[in-house]
Amino acid sequence: MIGIYFSGTGNSRYALETFMQEYDNLAELVSIEDKDIAYKIEANREIIFCYPVQYSNIPLILGDFIVENKALWKGKKIFVIATMALFSGDGAGILARLLHKYGADIIGGLHLKMPDSIADVKALKRPLDKNIKLVEQAKTKISLAVGNIKEGNPPQEGIGLLYRMAGLFGQRLYFINKTKKYTDKLKINTKECIGCGKCAGLCPMENITMSNGLAKAQDKCTMCYRCINSCPKQAITLLGKKVIDQGTIEKYL
Repeated sequence: MIGIYFSGTGNSRYALETFMQEYDNLAELVSIEDKDIAYKIEANREIIFCYPVQYSNIPLILGDFIVENKALWKGKKIFVIATMALFSGDGAGILARLLHKYGADIIGGLHLKMPDSIADVKALKRPLDKNIKLVEQAKTKISLAVGNIKEGNPPQEGIGLLYRMAGLFGQRLYFINKTKKYTDKLKINTKECIGCGKCAGLCPMENITMSNGLAKAQDKCTMCYRCINSCPKQAITLLGKKVIDQGTIEKYL
């Protein structure tokens, strides 16, 4: 067994770590960014997959990863965990359908509400105590899900037609262009940037480069919000015009 994840600010990584501690604490956890991941997938038949939903859709970096490795999914037994700030409808289901297209056997899905990572949109912000409570509730839900799986009754959240309709008409239909291609909208305030290079080191797309001692954004952002939540000068924005509240999973533990 192996646990695979893509994570922006750590929510999905933490959710998978928590899940695997109860389900199989000997299983390896690996990011889709790991250079040896194809070999590790080939060596394991059972997979727990965890990722963050974007507008009821799959982050483009993850979708590309699934397609680029399409030959690896045939015959794999996969359980999908989707983390989200708002109800996504079929968060687990949309990834499950893509994996099933390439021959995976989907055994179920789990939805976990977690702290929002979109640091530059005020409407989505919650107080710190509510975010801490969300993480605690997610841990409880994970424990229940693991128990159900071990009893042969895995949860089916996000799986099925009704969930699919909820995801489509709840968000995906209206925001399809947000995740259809990588975005060139990442903005770096050069007056605030101190050239520390932290954002460039964190970016899973290598979309940020350093030029003349300052960070520079390119046109291939996958909206993971790592750089925005980690910039020490709050100099990076994407959807909003200024950073409201930064946060990675460590803030809520």
